[in-house]
Order: sequence, then C-alpha cells, then structure tokens
Amino acid sequence: MSYQALYRVYRPQTFSELIGQDAISQTLLNALRQNRLAHAYLFCGPRGTGKTSTSKILAKAVNCLDPQDGEPCNACENCRAINEDRFLDVIEIDAASNNGVDNIRDLREEVNYTPTRGKYRVYIIDEVHMLSTGAFNALLKTLEEPPAHVIFILATTEVHKLPATILSRCQRFDFKRIQPETMAVRLQQVAGLEGMELAPDAATLIARIADGALRDGLSILDQCAGRSKQITAQLVSEVAGLAGREALYRLSDAVLARDSSAAVEELAQLHENSYDMERLCVEMINHFRNFMMVKTVKKSRELIICTDDEYKHIEASAGQFTLAQILRGLDLFQSTLVKIKGGATPRIEMEMAFIRLCEPKLETDPDAINQRLSA
Repeated sequence: MSYQALYRVYRPQTFSELIGQDAISQTLLNALRQNRLAHAYLFCGPRGTGKTSTSKILAKAVNCLDPQDGEPCNACENCRAINEDRFLDVIEIDAASNNGVDNIRDLREEVNYTPTRGKYRVYIIDEVHMLSTGAFNALLKTLEEPPAHVIFILATTEVHKLPATILSRCQRFDFKRIQPETMAVRLQQVAGLEGMELAPDAATLIARIADGALRDGLSILDQCAGRSKQITAQLVSEVAGLAGREALYRLSDAVLARDSSAAVEELAQLHENSYDMERLCVEMINHFRNFMMVKTVKKSRELIICTDDEYKHIEASAGQFTLAQILRGLDLFQSTLVKIKGGATPRIEMEMAFIRLCEPKLETDPDAINQRLSA
C-alpha cells in the first residue's frame, strides 16, 4: 500500500473528532438530530482548519444508513464508499479549475437527477470564490431553489470575494484558526500513534509556524519524521527553514548596538546555511511583534506562543528597545516582505532593512527623524 501523508491519515471522520471547531460541530449535529438541514452551506475560514473535512462528515451524516445520534457510523456501505471517494452521490468540484459558466450549467442539469444510492446528492464546491461572474449568476437560481434531494456545501478561504446574492442563500459557518495549545496537543497525539518522540517545545514551535492550520502542522511533522523519529525544536527549525531563536536575538542585538556590520555578517551566515530570507523576514516581524506585546500589553504572556524560559528572554530584550524603535522595525520588515513577495532579491532587501535599522541617520522620513530626536 502506498504511503499516505499524515494529514490524510488523521483526517477527522466524525464531528467529535474535529479539532478547534466545537461551535460548528455542535450546531451541525443539532441540525442533523432535529432534521433541520439547510439546502446550502457556506464554510469559510483560513486554509487547513477543517472546511473540507467537515463537508465530508456532513455528506456522510446525511447519507449514513445507521447514524449514531447525528454522527455518521463510518461502518455502513455508504460511509465506507464516501471515505474511499467512490460514492456517486457526493460530488467534489474544484472551482479553481472548473470556474466557467458551462461547468455550472452542466451542474444545474445534473442536480435534477435523483440520488443513485444515498438519500441526498451532496455537491462540495471548493474554493468557490474562484468562480467567474457568469458562473455565479448561473449558480444563483439553483442555490435558491434546489431539488429537495440536493445539498450544496461551498467552501472558501476568501469569503469577501463572494457576491452578496450567494451569501444570502447559504447558512454561513466561520472556521477559526486552531489555537496553538490545541494544535500542540493534537500533534503530540499523532506523534504517539506514529511511534515518534515529539518534544513539547518542538510541538509548540510547529504550532507557531503552522499559524492556525492543522494541515500545515501535520505536514511539518511529516517532514520532520522523514529525518528522525526523535523530533526536537532544532530539527523543526532546520526542516522549516527557520533561523534559530539565537540568530533572531543576535540580529535584534545588532540593531540595538547599531552594528550594521554584525547584522550583515549574521545574514551572510544564515544565507550560506540555506535559510529562506522571506521566511526570516516573517520571523523578524514575529520577533519584533513579541517585543511590542511585552511593551504595550499587561497580560502579554497570553499573546505570545513560547516556553516560559523564552518569554523571559523576550522580556529582557524588549526592555532594551524603545517602543518607537520596535514600531520602526515592524514597519521596515513589513515593507521589506512586500518587496520580496513582489519579486525583489530577498537577501539584498533584508540587508538594506538591517542597515537602515542600524543607521537611522540614513533615513529622512518623519518616524526616523523623531526616533533620532528622542535618542
């Protein structure tokens, strides 16, 4: 049997297995128990938070031959067929590659056919925001009055791109980013089931990098397992192309000391070790954001994902910066990231950013002048 990625092996199969989306699970379960099903659902939220998994679970629950208090049994022929992607009444459509008006016209003709094996025909349209204007218009009437045996589930990461006419015809569910603590617990469970040793600080680091997307977290864990079954924070840093925490502190210390030479040498060292400069820029934004939280928020510990020892280190470093310096750094790194994403040379842009931070006299904008005056 071919190898399956961890995020596919551990995809939730029931509402109770969904991680970090308790309100959505409960609402859908209540609707199933009371037989109050809508004809169209809209699942929106960041990638990797469970939209497609929830769509599949809902499709199973409405077609299950032996539902267990609203949950699919995962044992009957219909559930097994849906799990194995061979159930003809659950149709998954990728709107990114089927976004034309003709595709939706074909769908409109199809919906009139009664289900072959299940109770409902379920259409799961992924990345629905990619549909063309003509396709949206073609979908409108079908969404408003579909046949009784049809359920539409629209999933999107960019809900703001959907016309109001579509939004008004769907029951909307907003999926939240999964909390780092919740994700770290799930990563530990999966690691245990796979016979890996995942250090607590490594689980926390993966959760931080994944930024609320459990699928991304499991993919990073998968990559790490390819190197070693003993997964440490150091290994995670190497696999994810992160600069180690020490490198971030060395760079921020160079800014504090106004030592542009030390900063550029550190960047050269990281570049030689194949660290991704765009990722480093994101890491520096998070690093300075942590400083900003310590400076401005009373309960900053709750807003910073790290170990207690590292939090003390962040507090000590933040104390040496003025708030103006921190905000200046954040501004500069944010604009550098935009330039890198726009095609500029990442290494040169990062070098320029650090030289500007270390040599405020080179800057002529009001923020830099105010910073020099306050100094």
